[in-house]
Amino acid sequence: MYAAKAEIVGNVWRVVAQEGDHVAAGDLVAVLETMKMEIPVHAGEAGTVRLKVAEGQIVQEGDVIAEIG
Repeated sequence: MYAAKAEIVGNVWRVVAQEGDHVAAGDLVAVLETMKMEIPVHAGEAGTVRLKVAEGQIVQEGDVIAEIG
């Protein structure tokens, strides 16, 4: 199982993948926003998405955005 994690403290601006979606490695899962910058979060491997965040949620560096497996 792969865990897509936040690389920086920020706000979950947009969740692109939906719970149960099948994604390919490299697909966009979510977008974080911090200091007016958009930070994409990509799937590191192919699999089914299990979301761990919601839009508007604040995340810390290292927090899991989604599990993919």
